[in-house]
Amino acid sequence: MSETIVVVGGGHAGAQAVDSLHRENPTARLLLVAAEPALPYQRPPLSKKFLSGELEAERLPIRPASFYESIHCELMLGNAVTAIDLKAQRLGLSQGGPLAWDKLVLAVGGHARPLPVPGADLPGVHVLRTMADVTAIRAHVAPGRRAAIVGAGYIGLECAASFRKLGLEVTVIEMMDRVMSRVVAPEMSRFYQAEHEGHGVKILTGKRVSAFLGDGQVSAVECTDGTRVTADFAIVGIGLVPNTGLAEAAGIRCDDGIAVDEHCRTSAANVYAIGDCCSFPSVRYGRRIRLESVDNAFEQAKTAAANACDRAVVHDRTPWFWSDQYELKLQIVGLSQHYDSVVLRGDPATRSFSCCYLRDGELIALDAVNHARDFMAARKLIAERARPDPARLGDDTVAIRDACS
Repeated sequence: MSETIVVVGGGHAGAQAVDSLHRENPTARLLLVAAEPALPYQRPPLSKKFLSGELEAERLPIRPASFYESIHCELMLGNAVTAIDLKAQRLGLSQGGPLAWDKLVLAVGGHARPLPVPGADLPGVHVLRTMADVTAIRAHVAPGRRAAIVGAGYIGLECAASFRKLGLEVTVIEMMDRVMSRVVAPEMSRFYQAEHEGHGVKILTGKRVSAFLGDGQVSAVECTDGTRVTADFAIVGIGLVPNTGLAEAAGIRCDDGIAVDEHCRTSAANVYAIGDCCSFPSVRYGRRIRLESVDNAFEQAKTAAANACDRAVVHDRTPWFWSDQYELKLQIVGLSQHYDSVVLRGDPATRSFSCCYLRDGELIALDAVNHARDFMAARKLIAERARPDPARLGDDTVAIRDACS
């Protein structure tokens, strides 16, 4: 009898997992269970082209329904997993069940981090994580309307760019002293703040939100220093919390996400975890990390599928990310935390340059703005643990690889 493999989660990781599992074991019975009723769909466009209306919902699915039929994957959409019984190898479901499994892959993602202040539950205060979230936000969108965005990370700034294109008045409120402070150097923060302000976005840094105000509908955002931002609606974009509740309740070890090893195996036999929901040991960076990245979701799905089908594969990839804001494509490779020096390649005024991060002389990360050549070269060099000459690295007439020779 063929084994039953259940994948829980309808994002990039879940969609890739069933694809890879079928390739690894074409005779396995595959099921994909997801709480949302839609086919697994792309998340990056939600704060960009889907929010702006340039991309309709029909174009969001990662794969059409016919794909799942072709690999004989049973879809259980709009059906939430309520419990994991490890001993019996059964899942509790919101509809029907229990569902038996031989192997289980958790691709359960995360949820938007809430802002626990008075008024956060007022109508007109939104988070942005799902198609339904964006549909609700789009109901507010019209030229001249006022949007307040809490958080100047990728989501907040991508939303700001989308709203400005649509003619809205936008104010971004950030508790740190610069935008994207958790992921980029001050030089890059200054560049992006200037770009947004040049497009008419008002950015308030060093401001902590204390309350959302309004009578039956949000009308303003108040900060602890008394600053008040008038708004017709607000978006809270302050990060993601991994969905660990099911795993924790089942006794699966968690550590900033569902803890997995280099094979994407959890502490429970026959259970794997992939994507935004899990943390894993990085050989390259020497610590446990959790990545919110489409590429990581795809690659971990392939790794988990191979190991679930008894083919030993180690997940050890150099991470990369991207963000589109206005006409700027930011491509990031590597993790820049704990860098000790920064080298700029090119002039930010040209809107095509790179920011290189070094630690003890080693290239550990690179941010490329409209500079795909540097990005592609850095992906290999960071994996190779290259040690460039800083002077040559800062000369953008010298290819990055030549600066490392």
